[in-house]
Amino acid sequence: MNSIKPYGVLVILVLCFAYGCKINVNTAGTMNPFRKSQTDLPLNLINLPPGFDIDIYASNVINARGMSLSPNGTLFVGSRGEGAIYAIKDMDGDFHADTIITIDTDLKMPVGVAFNDGDLYVSAVSQILKYPNIEQNLGQSIEPVVVYDAYPTDTHHGWKYIAFGPDDKLYVPVGAPCNICESEDRIYNTITRINKDGSNMEIIAEGVRNTVGFDWDPKSGDLWFTDNGRDMLGNDKPACELNHLKKEGEHFGYPYCHQGDISDPKFGSKRSCDEFSKPFQNLGPHVAPLGMEFYEGNSFPDEYSNRILIAEHGSWNRDEPIGYRLSTVPRKSDGSSAGYEIFAEGWLQDGKAWGRPVDIEHLKDGSILVSDDFADVIYRIYYKG
Repeated sequence: MNSIKPYGVLVILVLCFAYGCKINVNTAGTMNPFRKSQTDLPLNLINLPPGFDIDIYASNVINARGMSLSPNGTLFVGSRGEGAIYAIKDMDGDFHADTIITIDTDLKMPVGVAFNDGDLYVSAVSQILKYPNIEQNLGQSIEPVVVYDAYPTDTHHGWKYIAFGPDDKLYVPVGAPCNICESEDRIYNTITRINKDGSNMEIIAEGVRNTVGFDWDPKSGDLWFTDNGRDMLGNDKPACELNHLKKEGEHFGYPYCHQGDISDPKFGSKRSCDEFSKPFQNLGPHVAPLGMEFYEGNSFPDEYSNRILIAEHGSWNRDEPIGYRLSTVPRKSDGSSAGYEIFAEGWLQDGKAWGRPVDIEHLKDGSILVSDDFADVIYRIYYKG
């Protein structure tokens, strides 16, 4: 297929649209008219609240990680081990992808993607790349523009979920280059932001070990984020965290304090837990919370309005695995936490996982998409009543 000329691609497109076949573009400019719209994954094992259902939105999205949806409905997806970024389109509106285009390959851990004003921004460890006018150039070879290239080159916690905030600035986390350590360079253990042109990099939150997901409260505009707790303190501590940034410059404890009240055995004597911002909600120990979203759709029951949804990637070294699910954190009328609940589970069966949720994105109909970098799919979860 790599030898097909442009006119051959056009012939395939014409035939496919005329006779209804679906198209999977596996590499930039290379099209494969044969794909499976479903997989054999055991979706019947996923437990959801009454009235909800789950389906496959897109399959064969290798190592699917961060997601960003354009106003036109193009879903952009990053990856980690695969080094590729994808564009996924559902052209007939049946909630199953018709086209998967590989925009670029061989990038360095391009986990994060963010669509803004026609351009696609991608994180690649130390770099932020921009693919201009991305939707007008899909299927073509696109040379990215390097917007910023001064982030650390460490790959340990070097993957970066990215997103544009209400201020139209790009938010970029910088994880700890270790499990537990003090870093002389203040850039580590932070959430930063930059202008769209890469200028004016500033740190807005510190003491953040490894966040791979954040979102802004639609009502207050405040930033909320997940944080992965340190390893090697046992199976049941510390808890991973959901945090709320109330003012710029807050410090959330790492490496001195974990889950708001556990002093680190190596560094805790240097600073008290009382000095730092407390987690809004402690999550499970080692559940590895990644993507999080405020539910802003209108198709879920009313109690889900503005509720926080979290994708838990799952533990990697806990004796009894935990996570591999979606959780939710409802809030009381006064804004405090109303608890920590499981929303969807079943990817973990008898201690073995067949899927690992990563990120969450909304569709216009009010359903949500969930990426899975283990099963290589994008799920759609919807309320059918």
